[in-house]
Amino acid sequence: MQTLANWDGGPGPWILFFPLIWAAVVIGVVTLLRRTVWRGRRGPWAADPHPSGDSPLAVLGRRFASGEIDEDEYWRRLSVLDEKFGRKGGA
Repeated sequence: MQTLANWDGGPGPWILFFPLIWAAVVIGVVTLLRRTVWRGRRGPWAADPHPSGDSPLAVLGRRFASGEIDEDEYWRRLSVLDEKFGRKGGA
């Protein structure tokens, strides 16, 4: 009967743990980089919390800021947009 304590010249079943350890290290490094260094870059996982461009919320905000619509109209339209599309990021 062969046991793990018997070293008959071969590496034994412990050799199977080395690829698992390397896989854990690679996954850990990629996870760390995604959460720190790569976070500033745009990607499919990054959501834009601030409306920009021609989004309905951005257009509404610009119209209110320029004085095209008053405060009541702004809040009424914002509530309609919020019900229809929802807002990212709250506040």
